[in-house]
Amino acid sequence: MKKVLIVDDSSKWVSYHKEVIEEIFANEVTIDVAYSAKQALEKITASIDKPYDIILTDMQMEPDFIPLYAGEWFIKQVQFFNEYKNTKIIIISATSNIKQIAEKYGVDYIPKYKCNDISSYTVVIH
Repeated sequence: MKKVLIVDDSSKWVSYHKEVIEEIFANEVTIDVAYSAKQALEKITASIDKPYDIILTDMQMEPDFIPLYAGEWFIKQVQFFNEYKNTKIIIISATSNIKQIAEKYGVDYIPKYKCNDISSYTVVIH
């Protein structure tokens, strides 16, 4: 069973991502959610013994991390932990520089405008 963390400050987007992930994995998945980068960091540290397989994160959440986006700060925190070296991180955001951020951290991305197509998720997750 896959273990997934969804990080987004919008409850609508969290619900949408959750539905898509459940469909992709035919409900053979455990999903946790966080509504901020800080809350997500608490979840990854609490799960250090059983790391998430996949993390989906928005970029633009709480504004405390300037000059970084909150999601970018969160990715840096996740990558600090050796236990998360095999975790697939996927940025799902409307920010215009999503590709550059994903390349900078060696993660995958899905622009939010492509989220209406489940195949966008399927290609990146598998």
